[in-house]
Amino acid sequence: MSVLAEIETIVGPKAILTDPSDMQGYLVEWRDKYIGKARAVILPKSTEEVAEVVKICARTNTKIVPQGGNTSLVGGSVPFEDGEEIIISTKRMNKVRSVDVKGGTLVVDAGCILADLQTKADEFGFMFPLRIGSEGSCQIGGNISTNAGGVQVLHYGNTREQVLGLEVVLPDGQIWNGLTNLRKNNTGYDLKQLFIGGEGTLGIVTGAVVKMYPRPKYQQLAMIAVPDPAAAVSLLGLARKMSGDQVTAMEIIPRIAIDLVVKHVEGYSDPMPARYDWQVLIELSSSASDNLADVMQNILEEGFETEIVLDAIVPASDAQQQKLWGLREEISGAQKPEGGSIKHDISVPVADIPEFIKRADAALQSIIPNFRPVTFGHIGDGNLHYNPLQPKDMDKQEYLGKWEEVNRVVHDIVHDMNGSISAEHGIGRLKKNEMALYKSSVEIDMMRKIKQALDPQNIMNPGKLLPDLKD
Repeated sequence: MSVLAEIETIVGPKAILTDPSDMQGYLVEWRDKYIGKARAVILPKSTEEVAEVVKICARTNTKIVPQGGNTSLVGGSVPFEDGEEIIISTKRMNKVRSVDVKGGTLVVDAGCILADLQTKADEFGFMFPLRIGSEGSCQIGGNISTNAGGVQVLHYGNTREQVLGLEVVLPDGQIWNGLTNLRKNNTGYDLKQLFIGGEGTLGIVTGAVVKMYPRPKYQQLAMIAVPDPAAAVSLLGLARKMSGDQVTAMEIIPRIAIDLVVKHVEGYSDPMPARYDWQVLIELSSSASDNLADVMQNILEEGFETEIVLDAIVPASDAQQQKLWGLREEISGAQKPEGGSIKHDISVPVADIPEFIKRADAALQSIIPNFRPVTFGHIGDGNLHYNPLQPKDMDKQEYLGKWEEVNRVVHDIVHDMNGSISAEHGIGRLKKNEMALYKSSVEIDMMRKIKQALDPQNIMNPGKLLPDLKD
């Protein structure tokens, strides 16, 4: 009996896709940088089915690509081009298993869409704070496997901080039930941390216990024009101090980003009364205090007096707030019609953000005159999306041909400033060999030993995350 025939006995014929047209959406990475092939896409409906499928794959040495919503930006969730791998999608595993209102937790299947999880928490007067642009299609299992970030990391932390327990199918088909809702557990290695950010290379996350937080009753947003990134960093410190650390999000947005959204996305116009080079979105939240408008006003007044604020708008309704957040979320897509963009997801210490921007812009201008820096993102936690956009008069393919050169320049600067070349998107295929340039040999060796211990056959998402071995 063939591998796929065996798997069919577990999941049924309707849960196996083999026709190329049916598989297409599972094979292409969001940015179209990687387009793979697969023997089949498997759609199990339970953890037990995943385990049985993995056992067959382990016995037959069949390579597996675990996949959630396939919103990866680094090629981590799509197969290679040889067509030998199978994809195990958690798409059908999308139930909320239980809600603990007193303990403030949810137990969920890995295939739960992030937006649905947020809605479920909201039904009980709570919130789940992970907020990212792809929340309408990404799945919590993928968020966990990539340790996703988002706009509220400043206050709540990234996905790692939201997970109390995991259920994982290991590469040999065993099920590890670590679905604990304990907030304190000091009984040895914290095994769940191996799989958070592990990008499916050590096992398939099938379930999770995640935290819920009291839903803020009051929120206040403002878009604020600042002279430069240094002023934005100063404003962050001022806002945190004056609000009693009620800043839940702070995003930096350059002039070019607003122009691109207005140009390419219907329904948007420049919200500011005049043109400024730099803006920030700052959000205050509270479950107790209803004076956030006064707090924001005090922050703005102090900012004007100290000349770190040039102008500001404060939305008067939820709809206006959502419009401003929508503008921020449209920045990524608005770059695409402009041609080639060599994207970076980096982090440096918050205080060093202005210096990074200055150094990176100068270094790239010397090798690609007139490139257009689209630099935006989560200034509150030091995570920038630094996206050099091709010069207007340059051929797209010629520009993209400089990908490795541009990466090396940017990432060398990041490394020199004690930063990270991947703040929230992961490593996948895109950055795996760069890891060897910026992580110590000790770190790489430790990671290889963990992989070898849990997946000695190397069947679980092979060729991702870890640098290629040199001959």
